[in-house]
Amino acid sequence: MGSFRVIELQLMAFIVVFSASGLVPLIDILFPVVISIYAVVIGKLVFPRYKNAELSVFKGNRVFQAYVIFGTLVGLFLPLAYVLGGFARNDQEAVRAATPHLFLLSCQVLSENLVSGLQIFSLPVRALMPLMYNTRRLFALVDWTEEMWITRHLSAHPTMNEEAWLRFGQGLAAVNTIYYTINLFGFLIPMFLPRAFERYFESRAAYMEEKARMKAEAEAEAERKKAEEIERKSRLPTPARPPGMEDYDAGDKKGQ
Repeated sequence: MGSFRVIELQLMAFIVVFSASGLVPLIDILFPVVISIYAVVIGKLVFPRYKNAELSVFKGNRVFQAYVIFGTLVGLFLPLAYVLGGFARNDQEAVRAATPHLFLLSCQVLSENLVSGLQIFSLPVRALMPLMYNTRRLFALVDWTEEMWITRHLSAHPTMNEEAWLRFGQGLAAVNTIYYTINLFGFLIPMFLPRAFERYFESRAAYMEEKARMKAEAEAEAERKKAEEIERKSRLPTPARPPGMEDYDAGDKKGQ
């Protein structure tokens, strides 16, 4: 848990620095705020979390773990190194092109860590969050790729370092665009999202069934107690008549 706290603090530091640097468009800064509010609303009104509901979608075999590690490497660590290298080389165009993707991914990782730690959101909300972030980041990645492959050019006589720096940026932008396009259309939409909804509705059906069973048991228990009370009252002895009531009854009959 301590390692998660360190990662969250580092991501928060990155987010603050990127936001204050002016390198991230306003729409990308507002996007995590809107997504967080939307997640809270649909989590309360549309997809509430039921008790004892399953919160994991994939158990995570070695292939899946390698897939996630590769995405973290090419999507977070290498772009961070590229941005820091851009600052060191005073390459503002490269930094400005790569920062929006890095900012959104940092917000996504921080949001997913907080959601997983709090465990207050249902599976559909937890599945929709990476899907929406991934969709928005594709626009930032397309802009980054366009900047690196179309807009930027080498000088007439580039040095080996300049050419290597440009090729590194081009390769990083292309790999990220390809990876997260496959991630969205090959994993999140056809696999992750349907399984999350399937497990959610199974949990909801089990919860409703358990709730109906408990209600039926409560009603049966109330009926049983009511029947026992009626039976107990029927077994009570008839109260004895006060002295003199026999003569009163006999005189009453003669009068009739």
